[in-house]
Amino acid sequence: MVWELHGRYPEIFDHTEFGSEAKKLFDDANLLLDRIEKETLLGLKGVAGIFPANSTGDDIEVYADESRKTVLITLHTLRQQQAKEAGDPNLALADFIAPKESGLKDYIGGFAVTAGRGIEKLLKQFSDEQDDYHRIMAQALTDRMAEAFAEMLHEKVRRELWGYAPTESLKSKELLEENYQGIRPASGYPSSPDHTEKAELFTLLNAETNTGITLTETFAMNPASSVSGLYFAHPAAKYFMLGKIGKDQVEDYALRKGMSVKEAEKWLAQVLNYDPE
Repeated sequence: MVWELHGRYPEIFDHTEFGSEAKKLFDDANLLLDRIEKETLLGLKGVAGIFPANSTGDDIEVYADESRKTVLITLHTLRQQQAKEAGDPNLALADFIAPKESGLKDYIGGFAVTAGRGIEKLLKQFSDEQDDYHRIMAQALTDRMAEAFAEMLHEKVRRELWGYAPTESLKSKELLEENYQGIRPASGYPSSPDHTEKAELFTLLNAETNTGITLTETFAMNPASSVSGLYFAHPAAKYFMLGKIGKDQVEDYALRKGMSVKEAEKWLAQVLNYDPE
């Protein structure tokens, strides 16, 4: 897809127009992967954690231990505000965690993984050689490896670390179609558009120490070929698009996060249904 040769593997090889080019790309990518493995050119590192948690309104309290007396951090979620048909609720990610007042002991997970350790040296080598083809190939492969790492770790969490789906056995196609229980939403994506929540996750996981991933001032991850997010195990948990939200919720969200309304509007600019002053 990086080269805009759209189609599914391996059927794309039979495409009349660009099947041969797709096969060449595939072969070249595998040769580069072989070299990366043989010469240990890239390092992959990740961390995952499962923590006691309960929701309080649209927030999620994450506790230090099973006594649930000490709040490690509070995760803040946003709720859909668009008009819907009767019986179709406006969702927030906090809905997938048991409310504190229910007395139920629930949990939430988090992860951060990278496949980009050492990528700068490899990209510089290709740049110095004026080899744009392999420079783009290396970046594309590293991005895909980070996504594959996230997929593998999520499976390990479901089957072993959290263990709520110990007998799960899915084929690659089923994994790609997300035919498993639970979700792993990431900050900056449709259900959780606020990138600043990454800071809470990184604190919770001690992610910088455990993985080497750092956050920029705009909360982008470095190395770029990195993935992070939360784990929800509820059987009804699903991805959704937040959509546009009003100033009333932005004011409430800013209060909950301890930031000014102006700052909240800056980070939520793309989902506001009004023009900030």
